[in-house]
Amino acid sequence: MAIMITDECINCGACEPECPNTAIYEGGVEWTWAGGTSLNSVELEDGSSIDGEAEQEPYSEEFYYIVSDKCTECVGFHEEPQCAAVCPVDCCVDDPDYRESEDELVAKKDWLHGA
Repeated sequence: MAIMITDECINCGACEPECPNTAIYEGGVEWTWAGGTSLNSVELEDGSSIDGEAEQEPYSEEFYYIVSDKCTECVGFHEEPQCAAVCPVDCCVDDPDYRESEDELVAKKDWLHGA
């Protein structure tokens, strides 16, 4: 499963530099698939493809947010999600909408980083 940031976020930014996949962004900031990964392009569910550098709409305008499709819960990098470990208000929590097994998280890490 991915991690999500709840609306209890105080926008301290402690989590952002800790993410090995660059999946965490400040509220209102556009994100890219290529940021922090080896992805040059991404095939979408509808079969179309987009440039990895193409800016995507922010998930939140108010709070830091995590792009679930880039979150691996730090599997393959650390023993626990680093965003949750450094969050002073414990607002980095499991996202119940994105349940993934350890094998799926490893495969996602390999996809993101070209292993």
